[in-house]
Amino acid sequence: MKKKALDPEKRAERVSWALVAPLTLVLGFFLLLPIATIVSVSFWSYNEWSFYPDFNLDNYMFHLTSAVTWATYLKTLKFVVITWIFCAAIGFSVAYFLAFHVQSLPAQIALFLVCTIPFWTSNIIRMISWIPFLGRNGIANSMLQSLGITDEPLDWLLYSDFAVVLAFVHLYALFMVVPIFNTMMRIDKSLIEAARDAGASGLQILTNVIIPLTKPGIMIGSIFVVTLVMGDVITVRHMSGGQSASVGRIISNEISLLQYPAAAASSVVLLCTVLLMIGIMMRFVNIRKEL
Repeated sequence: MKKKALDPEKRAERVSWALVAPLTLVLGFFLLLPIATIVSVSFWSYNEWSFYPDFNLDNYMFHLTSAVTWATYLKTLKFVVITWIFCAAIGFSVAYFLAFHVQSLPAQIALFLVCTIPFWTSNIIRMISWIPFLGRNGIANSMLQSLGITDEPLDWLLYSDFAVVLAFVHLYALFMVVPIFNTMMRIDKSLIEAARDAGASGLQILTNVIIPLTKPGIMIGSIFVVTLVMGDVITVRHMSGGQSASVGRIISNEISLLQYPAAAASSVVLLCTVLLMIGIMMRFVNIRKEL
């Protein structure tokens, strides 16, 4: 007997599932399974030398009721907000210059590659390079004293919140430049010409045409910056000299003390916090619709 031919819609549906299946398996194994494992371990119990399967909320209760946790989250959020402000300003300015003031495409590509050159090295190397520059006997203090601006070295340049934010901006500014530049390059130049012909000033064109059309890129860059700063461990530890804390450092310290269930609970809370922040940002711009 001849096999009955499949309906075209069913055939298309099977092909779609076949195409999606490999990616689903990869994401399930490398993303969903580790997250599920962390969530499961976060309910376990532990003592000074081991941890064991259990189901209790002690890890979450201790984490969420600790004054240190709340103070650390506020400190981390302060780093996020300040870093985002500077990254957004730098990213928008650089992208605007490349997109609207550099007319030659080869020149745009060349200047964009110049922006990426520092990112060809490790994050740790770029971060540590600030230490000899900002130190008491570093280049910055020597220059300030030689110009007569200060009489003695400035201690707050290094091992301070200033140093932490400076390193964050240096490390993550490119994550703002790329999506904003990509969005600006897609803006129809005729819209700007039409606004100019209608008598709009440069500021009006910027606020009413360019910025609204660039919001998807700003939002994508914001998501990158927020998630990277929230989960950072190394930068805060080295650039603050151990004087500032972050949520990532709490998790790192718990892991170093072999308190894996507590670290898992802290990680789940951090993940939920970051997802909540991203959800709030997504309320302002529908990235899928805008792109």
